[in-house]
Amino acid sequence: MILPGLYAVLSPITVGFLIGPRCLTGLLGGAIASGMMLAIMMANAGGAWDNSKKYIEIEGAKGGKGTETHKACVVGDTVGDPFKDTSGPALNILIKLMSIISLTIAPLMEGDDDWEVWYYGLIPLGVMLIGTYVVYVMFWKETQDITGDPSSAGKKDDVENPVDEIDKGAPAVEEG
Repeated sequence: MILPGLYAVLSPITVGFLIGPRCLTGLLGGAIASGMMLAIMMANAGGAWDNSKKYIEIEGAKGGKGTETHKACVVGDTVGDPFKDTSGPALNILIKLMSIISLTIAPLMEGDDDWEVWYYGLIPLGVMLIGTYVVYVMFWKETQDITGDPSSAGKKDDVENPVDEIDKGAPAVEEG
């Protein structure tokens, strides 16, 4: 959650100073429109997954409890609850945060045309890039096996470079 928070706070500052107030208006409009659509989709999908499990358990539809359909609906309910309870409403907070930050920096951009003080926008952009690199080094640099295969736990691939392995089997091409 480090990067989403960093991007949510610094994106309006970067766009506002790097490009200008009109582009910042477009950023906020896009955030509101896409955030609203995503929040509605998440709330509806979460409710549908939750209601499908209840429908099978209460009405006994599709064989009722204990069937493969019920097991699938339990998994869907596990995903659906966070969708409708947290993710959708959290987008409202994101939109409000971006709007408040934009209102806070608005006096600093008063009277500026687009691209007039672009060099100030490089500072938050640099902070975002440095933050992204730090998070990459700390958390994402080491690849993890997410296949769930217990036999591959802790093993590294035997092939250092798959392209080299493919080239070994290819016939040699003579120059001439």
